[in-house]
Amino acid sequence: MTGPREVVGSGYSYVTNDEAVGKTIGFREVDVERDLGRLHAWLNSEHVLPYWTQDDPLPEVRETIERRANDNGQTLYIGYLDHVPMSYWESYWAADDRIAGYYDADPADQGIHLLVGPEEYLGEGYGAPLVRAMVAFQFRHPETDRIVTEPDARNERAIRVFEKSGFERVREVELPDKTGQLMVCDRERFEEEYA
Repeated sequence: MTGPREVVGSGYSYVTNDEAVGKTIGFREVDVERDLGRLHAWLNSEHVLPYWTQDDPLPEVRETIERRANDNGQTLYIGYLDHVPMSYWESYWAADDRIAGYYDADPADQGIHLLVGPEEYLGEGYGAPLVRAMVAFQFRHPETDRIVTEPDARNERAIRVFEKSGFERVREVELPDKTGQLMVCDRERFEEEYA
């Protein structure tokens, strides 16, 4: 017999307890039917719009999420804090992504895109534990030694969170839709300082 935590947690691809914030962090793959409404709402949130600029009507958001979900080069996740959905993540193979044109990408490098949906989770100290949990999840792939990200260069809050999670600034890069801050997290450093 299982209790409620086992039932709730059974759909996670990765779950961990973060002692620093005293919360359970989990990631499960996006289910378009289940998650479309929440993703549409999150993408239209005032704190998300300046950086994601995907305030499209629901049918277009569905098409975008379905296209991304069917892309073999990435996996989409809903992030949970104490079993409450509160963030959206794209974990991708960097060599197959546009970012590969901006640095010397190794075939096993992975990348992260993310957003925090409900505004009440901002500024509460959850960002770095969430990013560290996703990075630990990505480093479970034995050949991955580097994780990259390229947050909007204007988004100092996100950049600080990545720095608190083991990422180092490399340089600004001019992407088609933004100026990004290319950042890299090395496995050895992460495991020594954050794991």
